[in-house]
Amino acid sequence: MRVIHEMKFVGRLASGADEWSCPACGRRVTLRRLPGPELTVLEPGDESAVHVGVIEPDARAAAAAADQYGLGPVQEIPRPPRPPAPADPDADDRRWLAEIGIDWDGDAAA
Repeated sequence: MRVIHEMKFVGRLASGADEWSCPACGRRVTLRRLPGPELTVLEPGDESAVHVGVIEPDARAAAAAADQYGLGPVQEIPRPPRPPAPADPDADDRRWLAEIGIDWDGDAAA
């Protein structure tokens, strides 16, 4: 049986494309509708899963849409937490960065 993830509508971009995100695996895509449809994958997430996106806020409507296309029930799979962001460099690291020409706090090299 294939794993099915439900994509969540994030919003409409300035380009007119819609951004969608999968809370289960982190997949992110943009989708431009007709007349010039285009799909751009921003983050691949779980490429072995079937991803279904439904704009309807009603869970019953989402399940009906999945059934209509023969995908079965949508499964919510918890996503592991992201690792913490790296810390800013300390004074020794900043000194070393300056020595090799990198100004960490500004736009110009030291």
